[in-house]
This record gives sequence, structure tokens and C-alpha cells, in this order.
Amino acid sequence: MLFRFINICRRVQNIIYSYLYVFDIKSVGKNFSIEYPARIFGGEFINIGENFSSFGRLRLEAHQKHNGHIYSPAIIIGDNVSINFDCHIGCVNKVIIGNNVLIASRVFITDHFHGEISYDYLKIPPSKRTVTSKGPVVIEDNVWIGEGVAIMPNITIGKNSIVGANAVVTKSFPENSIIAGVPAKLIKTIEP
Repeated sequence: MLFRFINICRRVQNIIYSYLYVFDIKSVGKNFSIEYPARIFGGEFINIGENFSSFGRLRLEAHQKHNGHIYSPAIIIGDNVSINFDCHIGCVNKVIIGNNVLIASRVFITDHFHGEISYDYLKIPPSKRTVTSKGPVVIEDNVWIGEGVAIMPNITIGKNSIVGANAVVTKSFPENSIIAGVPAKLIKTIEP
């Protein structure tokens, strides 16, 4: 009986929490649900479709400024997207997540780095380096991203793909791909 009451209280808390976040995000579709706690930064650059759900400790960050530099960020999330615990999506350029995407826990998606890889940049403290983007991240429809995956800048993951647990995605893959590893490699292509 006590656990049932706690679960009811948690659901009510999350309904209120989700409702309050709607005002901080540029556009949100119907059935938006985000579990406490979460951090949404740069909500005016974030568009979320219908039937979005996220478990706790989600970080959605669209940075317009960093160390005096100006960016044009956009996070665009389609319909029927579900995100599990402890996920972080960071953007200074563009991150697009298609429809019907399932994201497991501890997933990191970024379109930027803290600086270039050169000897001169290594002498600058990482927090003081200019944030740079090599290009957007595009995750197409019906993609399943496994536990602990890291998705790096300037890549596209084609529709109907599966990204295996703990993969580090550093290049693009076509539709119907099963990818895994560090760095991620094509394991198999599912033919229609």
C-alpha cells in the first residue's frame, strides 16, 4: 500500500514537473513527460514532438554562447521518442533525432568538442578552449541506441538501425545497420 501511494505521488510530481518545463522549451507536442530531476538549458532552441518521455537525470543543452563565441544551436526531437536514465544531449550546431527512437540509459550525444586537437590548443585549459563543431548529428527514424553509447559530431545513423551497448560512434552508418564497438563498426546490414 505504501509503495502504491509513493508511485502515485511520483506520477503527480512528474506531471507537474513536465508541465512546468513546457514553458521553457520552444515547442513541445502532446503527451510530453519528463521525470524529475532534469536539466534543460537553451530551451528556446529545442523542439520536441508528440509522445516524448524521459526518465530522470536527462540533460538537454543547446548552447548559444561559450567563452565569448556565439552559436546557432538546434535540438529537434521527433514523435514517439523515449529516453532512459542519465542521458546527455549537448548542442552548439544541430542534433536531430527522428521519430520512434529508443535511447537506453547513460547515452551521450554531442555535436561539438572543446577545441581542436593541436599542440597549441593542448596548452590551453580545456574549459577555456573554443567549442567547435565538425557538423550536426542526425539520428533517423526507428533507431535503437543501446546502453552507454557515445555519439560524436558530424554523423548520421540511418533509419531502422541498432547501436550496440557502449559503442562510440565516430562515423556515419546507412539505414538498417547493426553497429557496435569502440570505435563503432558495421556488424551487419539487415536486408529487406
